[in-house]
Amino acid sequence: MPTRRTLLKGLALAAAASAVPLPAYADTTVPPLRQMRGMWIASVVNINWPSKPGLSADQQQAEYLAWLDVAEQRKLNSVFVQIRPTADAFWPSPFEPWSQYLTGTQGQDPGYDPLGFAVAETHKRGLAFHAWFNPYRVSMQADPAKLHPDHPGRKHPDWILPFGGKLYYNPGLPEVRKFCQDAMMDAVTRYDIDGLHFDDYFYPTNTTAFDDSAAFAEYGAGFPDLASWRRDNVDLMVQEMQQRVLAAKPGIAWGISPSGIWRNKGTDPLGSDTNGGQSYDNLHADTRGWVKKGWLDYIAPQLYWYIGQPPADYSKLVPWWSDVASGTNTSLWIGQAAYKAGDPAQAAEWQVPAELSRHLTLNRDHPEIGGDIWYNANDVKVDRIGSISTAVNEHYQRPALAPVLPRLANGEPPRRPVLAYALRRSGGVEVRAVATGRDEPFLFAIFRFDRNASSGAFADARHLVAVVPGDRQVRWTDPDGKRGDHYYVVAVDRANRTSKPSNGFRVI
Repeated sequence: MPTRRTLLKGLALAAAASAVPLPAYADTTVPPLRQMRGMWIASVVNINWPSKPGLSADQQQAEYLAWLDVAEQRKLNSVFVQIRPTADAFWPSPFEPWSQYLTGTQGQDPGYDPLGFAVAETHKRGLAFHAWFNPYRVSMQADPAKLHPDHPGRKHPDWILPFGGKLYYNPGLPEVRKFCQDAMMDAVTRYDIDGLHFDDYFYPTNTTAFDDSAAFAEYGAGFPDLASWRRDNVDLMVQEMQQRVLAAKPGIAWGISPSGIWRNKGTDPLGSDTNGGQSYDNLHADTRGWVKKGWLDYIAPQLYWYIGQPPADYSKLVPWWSDVASGTNTSLWIGQAAYKAGDPAQAAEWQVPAELSRHLTLNRDHPEIGGDIWYNANDVKVDRIGSISTAVNEHYQRPALAPVLPRLANGEPPRRPVLAYALRRSGGVEVRAVATGRDEPFLFAIFRFDRNASSGAFADARHLVAVVPGDRQVRWTDPDGKRGDHYYVVAVDRANRTSKPSNGFRVI
């Protein structure tokens, strides 16, 4: 059987001989209709947004809009925005104080609602907004006296523990677990977010230097050791968060982006062929178990290693995680290390512009993988050695809708829209899509064909030319449209379910 490379070479030779250019997808890859294309926008220590504390409301808002510009330029469809970096809030929370990363002073009102603003502006662009929370971290410094006087950690000093120059809520206290959930669910219930997202920080260590001995003595009966009890505490947080999300907002996504190694094969035969830090042991996070038990809508392991890296090889972790997710209802997205590409402090492999693109190419061989999230926004923007633009040019040629969560896939799809017209204008072909039914679509997906389309032609993105924000009616101009083209539109709801295609319209 000829290899893929042989087939491609044959296609290239044939095209050269006939002087006919290869089609856009001559590498035989069919562009997916749905693919997670996200980036993390970090707020802790002002990594991304706001870029520094004390900016005016107008400056903060302008910065956020610029990050949305980056997302659009890189052809992304989702942003994951950190709104509770250290037991504080980017919204007027009744549970925790305003974040110091907004004004420079914890508890100080920034003069507007950053979360409300960010959600509204993100949706105006047709992008999904995932609210990113750190569940247990209280402060990036270890002095409780520096917390706001009304901070829960000051009112309940028994709730917090120091470790490594930082402060943490004690995950072993049931009242702490409930409080953290309440604080996060406040944002879920009050704002029109698309997802609740945890990062990779749980317990900060697997040693008794994190002194939760009193809580273990009170609540640890029946567990064989401290580690098992701690792991159960994290399990309870994950399982209960799922239950609360399903009860309050079943239409949003609930997921976690853990560190990329569950356990090494040398420790556990079920583990990956790696030799790195193990989340199961070091952070007490049973990431594999959460997937197998169905406690998450998605998992996005941070596979921040290059292909061939000795302790943790990207090309070995991708099939391992794919096998974990296979047969479950947990979607698998991959966390990509945009921050390492072109960083002179990193290994030579990270100085190769194609490294990240190679990751996405490898992902194609694993259908369980539904897309990627890039860390972090600044690296996606700066694109030091062209690694991001290389990946975008080679893998994001077509637009893509965000994935549909398996548990929402069978829900009621949007009503079929009407394509009112497709008319030639000076700037191309203008199409007008009109929603039908009661609910306004979140997006319209616009398809262009050179002939009438069959029903199966809308299952992938080969003919998808644009995804535009929804409304009762939308006008959009295709700069590449021409006489004889056939247009169709598909309505898309917030769960990314799609309607039947509209009537077709031929440009005359």
